[in-house]
This record gives sequence, structure tokens and C-alpha cells, in this order.
Amino acid sequence: MTTEITVRGSFEHFCAPERGTVHATVSFEGPAIQPVFERTVRALDLVRSTVQPLHDPGQGPVTWWNTQEIRTWANRPWNKDGKRLPLVHHASVGLEVKFRDFAVLSRWLSGHVEGTEGFTLGRVVWALTEARRVELEQDARTRAVRDARTRAQHYADALELGPLRPVALADTGMLGTGTGPGEGPVAFARGAAAGAGGSDPDLVPADVKVRADVEARFTTG
Repeated sequence: MTTEITVRGSFEHFCAPERGTVHATVSFEGPAIQPVFERTVRALDLVRSTVQPLHDPGQGPVTWWNTQEIRTWANRPWNKDGKRLPLVHHASVGLEVKFRDFAVLSRWLSGHVEGTEGFTLGRVVWALTEARRVELEQDARTRAVRDARTRAQHYADALELGPLRPVALADTGMLGTGTGPGEGPVAFARGAAAGAGGSDPDLVPADVKVRADVEARFTTG
């Protein structure tokens, strides 16, 4: 008679980030669209002028950056008495800047752009390079499989069943055991430090977590 043992194995890496991406917006509002749009363009050009000298995909403190298209819209707000007020026009554009040098990132924010009118810092997302992330994912999968094997053997030893033979290995949920919240074959979690407009974000880089989960089934005999 054989006995089946099904387990889940997991492993997590926690690593210092290698990149920090600033997510910010430049926006203005006012009673007329043209002045609002022009102010947004001028402020965006000013921010761009501080990024371009830092940009070098291979070695520079900024490895990549991007600006979205300027969005415009209008709304008619209500006052406290329930009356509609005149139209308010808005213009906004998103900006992303990826840094490999975090000291330069901090100086760029505090010394160049945070005082720029219309500039609002949304968050800083900490991450690994793609090559490093793939390397850690592969290692985490291998260690997760080993964890599953060790866990299953512990159960077998407790029951005095002897050595086990693997019969199935899968990503979590594929053996019918269910998947816990936020779990998957490989979970890549990036630490983020966010700051609202007018307040300084926590610019201490947060560790990046790379986690792998697997399910395995073993039998005795």
C-alpha cells in the first residue's frame, strides 16, 4: 500500500534594490485652458532639462526616462451652497525617471525639481535589474522545490514511511490544493516609498523580495 503526500514548498530572496524609478506629475489648473497648458509645457521642459544631462542608458545615474502625453480636461465645481462655479481647466502630464545612483536621485529631487511649480512626486519604486531578477527567480524556484522535498520527507519520517518518490510538481494551485492570497509560481515584490504633494518621501531604498512557491506530490515505495 502506498501513501501520497502533497506539500507546498517556498523560498524568498530579499535583496537591496539596483534601480529606483521616480513617478511624478506636472500639472496646473485655471480658468482658461491655454495659459494652463502653456504653464504645464514650460514646467515639463524645465524638469526635462534637469534629467537629460544625467541620462546614459549604460553608465549614467539615469538609465531611462519617459514622459506621457499632456492630458487636458475641465470641470465645473460646486460651492458650499450647492451652486455650480465657473469652469476650471486642468492640464497634467506623467513623468518617470529611472535611477541607478540613489544619491543622485535624492539630490535631483531635493535640489532640482521639488521646488518646481506644478511638480508633484507620486512615489519611488525600488527594483532589480531584469538580469538579476531572472537569476533570483530561477534560484528561488530551485530552492522552493528542495523545500517541498524536505517538507514531504519530514512528514514521511514522522509516519515511518521511509524514502519518498516524487510523482508530480507544479505551480501553486495546479495540483488542486488552492493558492493563498498573493501567491504564485514566482512573486516579485518591489518596495515603494511614496510621498504626497508638499511632503518629502522616504528615500531609503526598500529591499526587493523575490519569492517562489511550488506544489509537489510524493508517494512511498
